[in-house]
Amino acid sequence: MKPTHKLLFVLCPMLVLGFIYYSSGKLHLHVWGQKPLYDKQGFLLQLDTKLPLDLAYKYGNLSEGVSGLAFLKPILSDQQAPMFLDRNFKRLAKVSNYLPPFGFKTQERIIDSILTATKNYGLGEELDSASCKRCIIVGNGGILSNKSLDYTFDSLLNEAPVRGYGKDVGTKTTIRITYPEGAIQKPENYEKDSLFVFSAFKPLDFKWLRQMVFKEKLRGTEGFWKSVAHYVPREPTEMRILNPYFIQEAAFQFIGLPLNNGVMGKGNIPTLGTVAITMALHNCDEVAVAGFGYDMNTPQAPLHYYETVKMSAIKESWTHNISKEKEFLRKLVKANVITDLTNGI
Repeated sequence: MKPTHKLLFVLCPMLVLGFIYYSSGKLHLHVWGQKPLYDKQGFLLQLDTKLPLDLAYKYGNLSEGVSGLAFLKPILSDQQAPMFLDRNFKRLAKVSNYLPPFGFKTQERIIDSILTATKNYGLGEELDSASCKRCIIVGNGGILSNKSLDYTFDSLLNEAPVRGYGKDVGTKTTIRITYPEGAIQKPENYEKDSLFVFSAFKPLDFKWLRQMVFKEKLRGTEGFWKSVAHYVPREPTEMRILNPYFIQEAAFQFIGLPLNNGVMGKGNIPTLGTVAITMALHNCDEVAVAGFGYDMNTPQAPLHYYETVKMSAIKESWTHNISKEKEFLRKLVKANVITDLTNGI
């Protein structure tokens, strides 16, 4: 065979494979001088512009102004992220190699014992089977005032009370997401029927949860940064462990916080509110929020709707990056991914 024939014999299959690879959409060509359309979080840089033709064709049935949703939903749909940990949690490869709060490495044994007692790993038969989930995440912001909230299920954060604040936050709470330092300390302040959803930020948190689940006397509180609840008035079957993937995804993929080798560090922990929103984006058909938004221009305004702590207190947090987080939440609102019922974002 002549050398030229040998060369063609080698080049032809390579050209064919290259064409197939390009056609599959896996090859991205970068044109010199062309500005990128998307930011690192997957949103169009100019949210008010029309969708590119390829996305407009794919998402043509969506309403105007959903450019962020059109690009965000494929990202979410690629991740099969269950809301809560179940007995198969060790199969979750994306979080198994991270320490809390971004995973559960070193905590497998204690999680196993907790899940053996809780036995249930969903929202409940009625909500799990709902064909359309309209969800609202209720934050603790002082902006909440005389709001009556009614969705398929709503999620309240930390120690935010319902009793006495029905006109502000509504009267229905499906799940309450919290961690040891944020949990309600007075049992009588818990609403009647909500699920207790636990979010871990450090290994010690899982030990606390085990003591709450098995109704043990609280021991070893030295590692908490404030006082914690000694008792949670819930049966084990009414407790859940939030999938730590939502903390990881919110921090690194959505907000763009520093990885810090996958461990907790300065400014790389998302607030629980954004974690809850990330959870809802995976599991709900419609997502609304209320009581969100930190206005640093009003340092004397109330930080929470139920206490006198001022807005300036949030500046003292070393774990959160409020400005970057607010930028992300504004993109969600601007792109109609979520609805801000109290216009605080």
